[in-house]
Amino acid sequence: MTDADLLDLRRDLHRHPEPAWREFYTTARIVEELEHRDLDALYVGPEVLADDRVGVPDDDDLETWRERARTAGARADILDRLDGGRTGALAVVERGEGPTVGLRVDIDALPIREADGDEHHPAAAGFRSEHEGYMHACGHDAHTTIGIGVLDAVLDSEFTGTLKVFFQPGEERIVGGEPMANSGHLDDVDYLYAVHIGLDHPSGEVVAGIDGFLAVAQFAAEFRGASSHAGARPEAGDNAIQAAAVAIENLHGIPRHSEGATRVNVGVIEGGTATNIVPERVAIEGEVRGDTTELMEYMDDTARRVVESAAEMHGCEVAVDSLGRAPSARSDAELREIVAGVARTTDGVTSLLESDHLGGSEDATYLMRRVQERGGAAAYVGIGTDHPGGHHTPTFDVDEDTIGLGIEVLAGAIVETASRRPS
Repeated sequence: MTDADLLDLRRDLHRHPEPAWREFYTTARIVEELEHRDLDALYVGPEVLADDRVGVPDDDDLETWRERARTAGARADILDRLDGGRTGALAVVERGEGPTVGLRVDIDALPIREADGDEHHPAAAGFRSEHEGYMHACGHDAHTTIGIGVLDAVLDSEFTGTLKVFFQPGEERIVGGEPMANSGHLDDVDYLYAVHIGLDHPSGEVVAGIDGFLAVAQFAAEFRGASSHAGARPEAGDNAIQAAAVAIENLHGIPRHSEGATRVNVGVIEGGTATNIVPERVAIEGEVRGDTTELMEYMDDTARRVVESAAEMHGCEVAVDSLGRAPSARSDAELREIVAGVARTTDGVTSLLESDHLGGSEDATYLMRRVQERGGAAAYVGIGTDHPGGHHTPTFDVDEDTIGLGIEVLAGAIVETASRRPS
């Protein structure tokens, strides 16, 4: 693809943002592009995912997004392959004897209303989100574009071995990484790269290998009590909001751990019907995190006990469901060194960091650990980009010149990795 083609692709994806398990148009657009490449295999939707999915929307929601994709021009034959919201794709290139190198990019968007002022470049340039209330506020449109650009660059190189490019759905809800990791397609991967743009690194800066992924578990809890008249017979009710309030207060009071940092947050609460009714139902959503997977599990186990105890205290029942989770991970030194070496010789790279601490969570960690547990190596690469608003804000955008820089660095690293076969 030319630079202009890459720009058009990124902007097209930006206009059609889709959340987890609804990436119908995005997947169709990816497949349409990949069909024109000299690939040895192209896997789509259910072919790249194990059956262990969580957070799947109901059929009506899925059909709404499928119809939006169809209206936007997605091919019906591709949409038919994405049954039940099984989105995503995998491109495979085999070029002789050599190791298998993977690249993972994510493709989903966020439930955020995009800014519409003239100072917001996508709005001014005519590629603002067409799905009101949703936008690419974390750069996954750029990641997808980088993935296709890297594939093209490797096809035009002297690469020897097998390349797998994973287009993963559902990262923002941390629900897509695990089923893709468990699909079997990672089991022969010797080296894996994942990429993210921005992360508060400016244009021209490259992070060779990001560490510090917090393990995370997200949960939903629904409290069920008994309603009654709040004035005439308040004692006859079992107040679900009171139970939830006690749970929230005590969740934020979970003791921190001596072995590392932990986090807890309740970000959603919904329930009740009127001020004069003791509420019989309320639902909350929250998350816990930890420096390590073990610390996250400590927080998760404690959080569940807190929620269950609060329900019991106020005569309510509670159902707790997992919304998504991801383990911690690290970038391997041998791949960091390769990325750093390539970056030093790449025009446009003005600053290089050997490593950095993410301080957040990512479900690429499932894919990274899958490769590492089988004796391979993995690295999470940061490509800096200037962005006027922070990640997950209505004004987020990317410096589009950094897409080409990311392609050059990652393609160079993949070719060099296949040649050197580090151990």
